[in-house]
Amino acid sequence: MSADLDFALSLADEADALSRPRFRAADLHVETKPDLTPVTDADRRIERALRERIARDRPGDGVLGEEEGDSGGSVRWILDPIDGTKNFSRGIPVWATLIALEREGEIVCGVASAPALGHRWWASRGEGAYRDGEPLHVSTIGRLEDATVSCAYARDLARFEDVVRHARGFGDFWQHMLVAEGAVDVAIDAVLARWDVAAIEVVVAEAGGRVDTLANGQTVSTNGLLYQAAARTAAS
Repeated sequence: MSADLDFALSLADEADALSRPRFRAADLHVETKPDLTPVTDADRRIERALRERIARDRPGDGVLGEEEGDSGGSVRWILDPIDGTKNFSRGIPVWATLIALEREGEIVCGVASAPALGHRWWASRGEGAYRDGEPLHVSTIGRLEDATVSCAYARDLARFEDVVRHARGFGDFWQHMLVAEGAVDVAIDAVLARWDVAAIEVVVAEAGGRVDTLANGQTVSTNGLLYQAAARTAAS
């Protein structure tokens, strides 16, 4: 395991230790940000703790985080303290801390840690992708009509449900991790911020898939074989 990935996993350990006790906490504090998305005290506490840890142990590295912005630098950690804050704030266990390291514009490792689901996914460039220590690989489904597709929005589900074998909306980071596992073949998401997608990119890629941006700006992850067909259907 690379030193970068080892550090990323240790950051995930710290994040999990902070997020677990706040999940379904009776005194969880939820606010609405100017962009009308929710933020909890857990989001802010996790990002602050990880920034302080990075500043202490990797002082030359920058940080881009959802809650506190971008400190810049050619080497920076990209943090989403809780991906799926709406789920987290309502007691739905589909949420994760996303951590990625970018060097000179390339994501070199990433972690998605979902303690309420009891799973963690990680990858490092050239070293494969894993869930809980078990290697991952995308599916080999080559026809869209045989595929399982997950979509973040109902309008996208409507485009796919009559042309694929199985269409559901698993949402957020999880649908992309299901692509990496080979359980889902295509995941169509929203227009995502860098902290939403950085860790996903490397995990899906190291599992043999690909993450792309559609013409309308939405993010799609696929097993690679289905990208063209999925992109055409999403645009229909």
